[in-house]
Amino acid sequence: MSKKILTVDDSKTMREMVSFTLKSAGYDIVEAEDGKAALEVLSGGTKVDAVITDLNMPNMNGFELIRALRGNPTYKFTPILMLTTEGDGTKKEEGKAAGATGWIVKPFNPQKLVEVVMKVCPKGAAA
Repeated sequence: MSKKILTVDDSKTMREMVSFTLKSAGYDIVEAEDGKAALEVLSGGTKVDAVITDLNMPNMNGFELIRALRGNPTYKFTPILMLTTEGDGTKKEEGKAAGATGWIVKPFNPQKLVEVVMKVCPKGAAA
C-alpha cells in the first residue's frame, strides 16, 4: 500500500503539479485548498503519512495548520514540509518553531521535491 500525502495550497495549479509529481513517484495524494480544509479532510478519517503545505493561504495559513497538526497526537510526529514562495530566514525560523520538518521554495524542482519527500516519508508499508 502506498504512502498517502496531503498537499495543501490555495493554488489549484500548484496542488495539481505537486500531486502529479508525487503520484508519478508512487505516492497517493489527498488535496486541500487551505489549512481549514486540510483539517476537515483529516477529521473525516483520512490518515496521511506526510503533509506538504503552502504558507500564505486564506482561512488558515500554513503556520496555523502546522501548529494545529502538532497539537493533535495523531500528527505530532508526521513529516510536514512547507512549499512556499517565502524564502527568508525569519519565515523559515517561524516554520521550524511551529513544527515544520523541512522547507522548499517555489518554484520547485520536481525531482528535488520527490527526493525530499522520499527522505522524510520513505515508500513502503503505510502507517
